[in-house]
Amino acid sequence: MNYPIESTNPVVRTLVEGSAPQPARLAAARGVLPLPQADLLEALAHLASDADASIATAARETLASLEAAAISSVLQGENAPRAVLDHFAGHPGIAAEIHEVVLRNPKTSPEAIVTLAETATNPAILDTIATNQQLLIRNPKLIEAVLANPNRSAEAERRVTETRREFFEKERGAEQIANELRAQGKEAAAEFFESAESDIDPEDAMLIAAMIEVPDADTDDSWMGLEYIEELYEETEEQRQHALNKIIGEFKGEEGDISFERVSMINRVMKMGMKDRVRLAMKGDREARNILIRDPNRVVAQAVISNPKITEQEVEKIAAMRAVPEDVLRTIANGRQWARNYAIIHNLARNPRTPIASVLPILTRLQARDLVAMSKNKNVSDAVRRQSLRLSQMRKGQ
Repeated sequence: MNYPIESTNPVVRTLVEGSAPQPARLAAARGVLPLPQADLLEALAHLASDADASIATAARETLASLEAAAISSVLQGENAPRAVLDHFAGHPGIAAEIHEVVLRNPKTSPEAIVTLAETATNPAILDTIATNQQLLIRNPKLIEAVLANPNRSAEAERRVTETRREFFEKERGAEQIANELRAQGKEAAAEFFESAESDIDPEDAMLIAAMIEVPDADTDDSWMGLEYIEELYEETEEQRQHALNKIIGEFKGEEGDISFERVSMINRVMKMGMKDRVRLAMKGDREARNILIRDPNRVVAQAVISNPKITEQEVEKIAAMRAVPEDVLRTIANGRQWARNYAIIHNLARNPRTPIASVLPILTRLQARDLVAMSKNKNVSDAVRRQSLRLSQMRKGQ
């Protein structure tokens, strides 16, 4: 690799470019030319690959003889020449403290660090590389280099293997799933899995894909404003298990025994991260909506109402559900597209979970017999019963 000359010392430039007299270049290669330490190191790093074999050999021997402390003091700075950093990265036999400084310096080239990972004889160096996850993510070749080095420790192998599985195998898996879905003509499902954040098993992914029917272009997530940001963080495992048990319990309460297939599907859906459940709620089919409207997280449940495929029959059923978050019922009550459906507004009025501020305007649109029934309904609040009674009496002229 050809490195630029970073030193501002004109002597270094003449030595590296070959315009200096041969005795001066040889003196520099032997380390006897009076130069500042940083300039001398840069000159030596360039001369170590000089076309003149005698100069190159002398420069390499000089570099190998220098004290580690003197080298490290130069390589620690942000102005450390890249030629010097890469030279020491490519030599496995030098002091470990020099290699550690080289690894920490962001100017060291990725190729040189891969060479170091391939050739290092000290397991501690490989441990240092393996524990720097950001370095591994930026330079994936390092993972294979560490795994191919017989001097690696068991801990280094474990760490790089975990990083590969978490950041690269998962990504390749999602891409493979997306390609298979496109081959089947399922573009909406492919879009979903290309941007999925959850680590979904391929078998689970293909089953969930069958539930996705809305493409990205047809969804609107602009309603997810700043007030929801705090709820977008992932739940704990305990919270997710609680949500799973709650949903299965509600299905059992409504339908009695539920099939193993449905329990399995609910399990697969609830294994997804919260953000992916929000996206599935906005893109999924009726079954996905029926599961996710019961999610205790109000953002997920509200996303179901934003699904462009949701039907009036579904909204009518949701409006009567006692376990949905108040925000969902408020959204339905405020939606103009649902206001024309009498069954929906009637269910909202009778649902004790509907916020009073949303119920009171609805009462004026109820039929007289339903107002009378509302005035006697012990499940709704006193305020709703009193207002229902007033309205029913007004219509009777009392």
